[in-house]
Amino acid sequence: MGLIYTIANQKGGVGKTTSTINLGAFLAYFGMKVLLVDIDPQSNATSSVGIDKTSVKGGTYQALLEERSIREFILHNPKLNLSILPASPDLAGAEVELVNEVGRESLLKRKLLPLAEEFDYILIDCPPSLGLLTLNGLVAAVNGVLIPVQCEYLAMEGLGDLISTVDRVRRAISPDLIIRGVILTMYDTRTNLANDVVEEVKKHFHDKVFKTIVPRSVRLAEAPSYGVPISLYSPGSVGAKAYQELARELLIGDGRRIPAV
Repeated sequence: MGLIYTIANQKGGVGKTTSTINLGAFLAYFGMKVLLVDIDPQSNATSSVGIDKTSVKGGTYQALLEERSIREFILHNPKLNLSILPASPDLAGAEVELVNEVGRESLLKRKLLPLAEEFDYILIDCPPSLGLLTLNGLVAAVNGVLIPVQCEYLAMEGLGDLISTVDRVRRAISPDLIIRGVILTMYDTRTNLANDVVEEVKKHFHDKVFKTIVPRSVRLAEAPSYGVPISLYSPGSVGAKAYQELARELLIGDGRRIPAV
């Protein structure tokens, strides 16, 4: 069975979509069959793998709200060896439409579980909010939540709200929901503040914090505008090396065999 992880943080600009795309790309690089699921109405994960979100005819919105097979909407990029369930601007209305759906918090989970037999990893990219879409992402996180935290001032702001939400979801809906790990992003070696944030996060989350720290990188910021992950845009960059190592660390932690590449 494949592993389903949700990448979530209601604070914007922390490297959430960047981590989803590039972690997925390097998991694929290591031979894993990967599905990205974009449940953010901004559709940044979709555009980051070269898909024009305005041309998406079906995706997360249809998968959640229509009685159709989710497989109809999955797109595969052979160049990246990645599959994606794309998002489109239509998804912006889903928060309102989901309110009247029976079992609305578990719709995404019910749709994705059958796919766990077909993919090694399913990574869900959530919007920067704690609404119904993110709630669906948390409930669908069968194997845990990955939380990106930027190594900057106010990094911990709002993190408590996310942890409280995870706790509430665990108590009310998904008793097995866990925080799989915290990803430190946008680390700037030139500042003492970055080191302070790293120590503060480790003090709160202990061994949940991944050893690999993603540095601040111009190349990482540029890659989405070209519609490719950092593994293709700038494979020798520090950002690419960090996400490759993060993928390796995740695979080892999951007990996966890492093939020679």
